[in-house]
Amino acid sequence: MTKMIHSYWAYLVLIILIAAVVNAAIGLTSKKEFKAKDLRISLFALITAHIQLIFGFIVYYTSTYYETMRSLGMGDVMKNSELRKPLIEHPLMILIAIALITIGFSKHKKKTTDAGKFKTISIFYGIALLLILAVIPWDLWFSN
Repeated sequence: MTKMIHSYWAYLVLIILIAAVVNAAIGLTSKKEFKAKDLRISLFALITAHIQLIFGFIVYYTSTYYETMRSLGMGDVMKNSELRKPLIEHPLMILIAIALITIGFSKHKKKTTDAGKFKTISIFYGIALLLILAVIPWDLWFSN
């Protein structure tokens, strides 16, 4: 059940994260004022990403992959690309991406100009989006 929620919630995270990046890029390039709507979009992206992280932790620690890692050991997991991707690469990149989202949200609040706020969100959320897109298990998303 949690794995299904984790999978479907990922669509929501992606949609909102893309919206936040596009909104920030448009705000930056068109020199708009950073308003409450812009704050809410970036905050909603932050919140949905953190909820996804919680689901991900539950899925990770209850998966058969995790049990396999515990029985084989980290050395054997690192040698096996089929195990390394779901056990190491995906979780690590997602953690880095969510850390970037969190840092970006925190840093944007300290900026005094609208352009600075939009630029910070654009950069941090944009890099996070690229990392997430790089490690999504696309074969599982489109297998049904």
